[in-house]
Amino acid sequence: MSGLHHHRIKRRISIVDEQTLRELWHVRLSPLGAVSLLVLLFVLALGLLSLLIVYTPVRNILPGYSADMRQQLVVQTSRIDSLGSSLEVQRRYLDIIREVTAGQVQSDTVQTLDSLQLIMREQLLIAKSEATEEFVAQYEQKEKDNLQLFDIQNTIPVVTLFRPVHGVVTEHYAAQEGQYHILVATPDKENVSSVLAGTLVYVNHELNDTYTLIVQHANYMSIYRNAGRVLKRVGDVVQAGESIAMVNNGMPLGFELWKDGEPVNPEEVIVW
Repeated sequence: MSGLHHHRIKRRISIVDEQTLRELWHVRLSPLGAVSLLVLLFVLALGLLSLLIVYTPVRNILPGYSADMRQQLVVQTSRIDSLGSSLEVQRRYLDIIREVTAGQVQSDTVQTLDSLQLIMREQLLIAKSEATEEFVAQYEQKEKDNLQLFDIQNTIPVVTLFRPVHGVVTEHYAAQEGQYHILVATPDKENVSSVLAGTLVYVNHELNDTYTLIVQHANYMSIYRNAGRVLKRVGDVVQAGESIAMVNNGMPLGFELWKDGEPVNPEEVIVW
């Protein structure tokens, strides 16, 4: 009976004005009701705290959330660095094109954009063994008929541009989109030919283990990308239709043509 009487006892909680002692608010609670009220207040506080963590930046100071934030910052930083590197390479590439077209770069002063390690590797790969010399001779013999397009007696060149490689154009010129090259799919072990007579002024070993070559002609400049084995050296004088490199197996050849410093659509001046 005493326990039942104890549960029936209620407590009065009042809020009064200190100056007038007038009661402003009150509530009567049994011990069980007081516990229920505390539990309710705790649940409400827990819910508000959860909402605060989920929808406000407060979550960034928690261990689990801060790790995700750091990972996102690392990923974004890496993307920014990659974009910066790409813009720098593009800027250097355009500088080289402007210098070559303006005649400011001599064949013996062309510098590559790669590190010293890649330059040393390029020199080792370009070094010709006896087997390579024989291989090059076979391809130069294959292009012998192409070299007959020059009038030897009058030394007047034919204005027709040679195809840089035998194949099918898979990606077309789009100057309005900033794309000045075309891509040509070719069979394996196909040779890359100079479209006009000129001087090989630039050979660069790229990070994807391919080569980029630039040949300076009278008022034209031709650029060959994704080449495999290089058959000539910087400074070599080449004739129209002469082999300068081999295609890289499995990769289409990228080709650009510039005239007087302006890009030209290769499909409009070369018969494919």
